[in-house]
Amino acid sequence: MELTTILQSNFIQFDMKAQTKNQVLEQLIEQLAASGMVTSKQGFLEDVLEREKLGPTGIGSGIAIPHGKSIHVNEAAIAIGRMVDVIEWESLDDQPVKTIILFAVPESDHQNTHLKLLAKVASSLANEKTCYIVLYSNDKEEIIEALS
Repeated sequence: MELTTILQSNFIQFDMKAQTKNQVLEQLIEQLAASGMVTSKQGFLEDVLEREKLGPTGIGSGIAIPHGKSIHVNEAAIAIGRMVDVIEWESLDDQPVKTIILFAVPESDHQNTHLKLLAKVASSLANEKTCYIVLYSNDKEEIIEALS
């Protein structure tokens, strides 16, 4: 599965005003639910928060990659939100985050496609130019291309 099939420009939000991790996750999940990717907003939120307890999803440089494998996800999808202001998030560099890349994965993902895609995104974000684009570009297609 290619990243471009699960990351669509309508799942990218700029200038989010959420002030907490939960608010950010709720807004991104709302967008996925409105498109039919998520069947239960609360159920998926609980699954993502459960995963958050296992360790930090903030990878540093102002970016977090929360994810959840859930029975409440119909189809794999990625939603990206960029904050107006940074928010507190458990991160490897102990810094707040500005951009959140949420992976929604069906429980039935027995091929661990989500882990491969997560690895691909994390690998892309090791590139300084890609990080800059994800953090500052207002061109949704440029962000998708950079992560791909």
